[in-house]
Amino acid sequence: MGCTRTFTLHGHLTKHIQSSKHVNGILRQPGTSLPSPDLPQCDLVPPPHFSTSPEPIEEYKYHPFLTGDKCDSNGNPVHPDAAPIPLPETVNPWSPFADEVAFRLASLLFKKVEMSQPNIDELMDLWYLDIKTRFKGESAPFTNHQELLEMIDSVQDGSAPWQCLETEIDKNITPDAPEWQKTSYQVWYRNPDIVISNILSNPQFSSTFDYASYIHIGKDGKRRWSDMMSGNFAYGQSTKIYNDPETGGDRVIGSMYCPIILGADKTTVSVATGHVEYHPLYLSIGNLHNTARRGHCNGVVPIGFLAIPKADRKYDNDSKFRTFKKQLYHSSIAAILHSLTPGMTIPVIRRCPDGHYRHVIYDLAAFIADYPEQVLLAGVVQGWCCRCTSNFSNLEDPGESRTREWLDTLFNHYRGEPDILWDNYGIDDNIIPFTHHFPRADIFEMLTADLLHQIIKGCFKDMLVEWVVSYLTATHGESQMRVIMDDIDRRISLAPPFPGLRRFPHGRRFKQWTGDDSKALMKVFLPAVADYIPEQMSRCITSFLDFCYLARRNDFTENTVLQLQTAMHSFHEHREIFRTTQVRAHFSIPRMHSMLHYPYLIINFGAPNGVCSSITESHHITAVKKPWRRSNRYNALSQMLLTNQRLDKLAALRSLLVQRGLVEPLQAPLPDSFEDEDEDEGAAEVERVLGKVVLAKKRAPQYARYLDALATQVQQPRLPELTRQFLYEQISNATDDDAQAVDISDCPEILSKINVYHSAVAMFYAPSDNSGIHGMHRERIHSTPLWYGHPRRDTVAIVIDDTIPGFRGMSAARVLLLFSFIHMGSKYPCALVHWYNTYGQSRNAKTDMLSVRPSFLDTRQYHPHLAVVHLDTLLRGIHLMPMYGSQPLPRYDMNHYNSLDIFSAFYVNRFADYHSNEIFF
Repeated sequence: MGCTRTFTLHGHLTKHIQSSKHVNGILRQPGTSLPSPDLPQCDLVPPPHFSTSPEPIEEYKYHPFLTGDKCDSNGNPVHPDAAPIPLPETVNPWSPFADEVAFRLASLLFKKVEMSQPNIDELMDLWYLDIKTRFKGESAPFTNHQELLEMIDSVQDGSAPWQCLETEIDKNITPDAPEWQKTSYQVWYRNPDIVISNILSNPQFSSTFDYASYIHIGKDGKRRWSDMMSGNFAYGQSTKIYNDPETGGDRVIGSMYCPIILGADKTTVSVATGHVEYHPLYLSIGNLHNTARRGHCNGVVPIGFLAIPKADRKYDNDSKFRTFKKQLYHSSIAAILHSLTPGMTIPVIRRCPDGHYRHVIYDLAAFIADYPEQVLLAGVVQGWCCRCTSNFSNLEDPGESRTREWLDTLFNHYRGEPDILWDNYGIDDNIIPFTHHFPRADIFEMLTADLLHQIIKGCFKDMLVEWVVSYLTATHGESQMRVIMDDIDRRISLAPPFPGLRRFPHGRRFKQWTGDDSKALMKVFLPAVADYIPEQMSRCITSFLDFCYLARRNDFTENTVLQLQTAMHSFHEHREIFRTTQVRAHFSIPRMHSMLHYPYLIINFGAPNGVCSSITESHHITAVKKPWRRSNRYNALSQMLLTNQRLDKLAALRSLLVQRGLVEPLQAPLPDSFEDEDEDEGAAEVERVLGKVVLAKKRAPQYARYLDALATQVQQPRLPELTRQFLYEQISNATDDDAQAVDISDCPEILSKINVYHSAVAMFYAPSDNSGIHGMHRERIHSTPLWYGHPRRDTVAIVIDDTIPGFRGMSAARVLLLFSFIHMGSKYPCALVHWYNTYGQSRNAKTDMLSVRPSFLDTRQYHPHLAVVHLDTLLRGIHLMPMYGSQPLPRYDMNHYNSLDIFSAFYVNRFADYHSNEIFF
């Protein structure tokens, strides 16, 4: 597995404090930009303009010095248009595997299927028996599981072997010392420099990679932020590196700035069998676009498993034991990252995703962590903010920024006075952050926004939802509160089905909440509760949801950041309802306080979804939980590390095969060919397009094949007339009104066979949602008579006027039938829809949502307003939530599958997903 070396827990930490430079007065307000002579300031009041051109164009102003210029493998400059250095010729590119079959079989069995070793042996025996019997062959691709694993282990590319650090035990410890002091702790890690090299050389990232920091200016002349390299931090650090008198200047001109992103989070793999937990440390780089980092394609890699010291219960509150764990944590991370130190001052030569070499300079840029981990990283006292100096008792306003220089100044000024540091500044003087061992690194600046734990699970689930319950209890009493909550739960359970929407069959009554549960509840909570709470409380929840959905976007403009600030101020204004109703006495809560820093963090690091703890939590599955399940539970960590290493080797070999053109970089099916029609939504691993809707791959065979018979079968007598009017409109380029006015006899007849489908697939650019490496998302639109035992007819947004932005240029409709036909050699994919009309002059006062009703041709609602439309006019599905009213719902047969038929008015739910929020905001 690797060599073992020791490191000392204490030692040079105190010495580093004494030699640290201390700078007074370097304090920054949240919301201001990094000080840099070459970086435009952006305080957002008023919004700065960067273009004076009479005809503004979109610009990318790259850093003038750290430009990411190409070079050869020896560091010599090459022409900017030079072709990449080809890979060396090889007799067998699949080596060490015999051929393509052996490689693909190994990937299938070990990575995709995760087949057990006995089953692999049995499969190889059957394979050999079949070859011997039918083809007189000699053997299967592998003799048994052992040979398959040995073949994977022999792959040299992508090898980052695991190694072990072990703490030294103090020789002066007495025999009666507690066991935790006499224990030597192991920290498993792999060389982060090798891991970064593997990420950099992966051609899969070639189209989602930035080689230099830049300032993105939109056509309106205003700043835009998305990926990390578009932020002020990357640009400012590049300038700082160039201006460094010792290591900068001509020595770094043309180099590529490589910001390193770390992440750590404890995870439990088995509560039932002894509360087995691990503490993985992950690494990524900021050159990758956010979609690549979130796309599960080896952009985030585990580089360490930190030790978790255990002790008897009597030491749970022991200050010495707590300090020991914190110091072990920081010393371990510093030791793991030690190999990166030379590359932080002297550029190293690395191959990049485009196949070219570049001089690369490393920099510790960001650390993804939840609040408890941030407290540990920053060395602050629980309850204080880890980024600013706001007192724990007054976190409703921002304070001055914490910095590395500020911390060193306090340590020197209050040396020997730990109580002052603890009480007045929230600082634990026993902890020196690991960043003090690396140039330019500042842990306070590195701590990123954490949407999952600060906003989604923290503010929403743990605070707002519980505060609403507390309000109902205080207002109506315990007994009546339970009656109301039962009705609210019923309303939540009646939410119509929608791709990606989690069902709550019993409302919100379940014991163990996950992040996905909280995100799912956010989508349907407001319409369900709005009729039971005051308008100000409803507006508070609306403002918070606006903040959350804005913060979750993948691209930000200056206007978006201003909208975010407006939503935050509105939330702060309306949350006072919880204070006036005596639900809350104060709002000094660190996770809620963190909202104040989001505008600043977006300007500095780009979109928060690229540095959110949901990224590390999702990698727990592949890096920790699945490998643990594949182990025999005895000495499981060593087996988990070996599994991770083998997976990396297979991925690295596949990367080489992609460069040789032997395998495709993307293997996911196209969005019009979901393997399973039960799959409602997911990432689309295809190139970016604006949007597209296509019919399902397979037609439904039970329907009549000609139009008149089909109309009778589906009980839609107007289908032939509407379809012929539609065809007339398509052929003559007439308007919808003109087509309806023409005599039906003048409309072309449809003589071809009709194909009916039970679903269509919408694909659109939605990087804020579950998306692939190019930011593409896909969802299924259903129109079927049988979906889990009941009919399902989804609602969609149809573009009426593409010159009008947002929902004002669209109309809602319900899809009653999906079909296609051929006329004069052209295929027409269509949908029979029931139109919905928008009503009301403005958005609903409580929910800030638009309202729609089904449209009818008569006042008695006997004749629905129907039309046949081309599938190209469908933008995507939309989610409609019933307007329940102020009365409790009756307890008759009402279910989620028939709520669109029972209720007469609906909200256009702009919180159904992040793309919906962007277009319906």
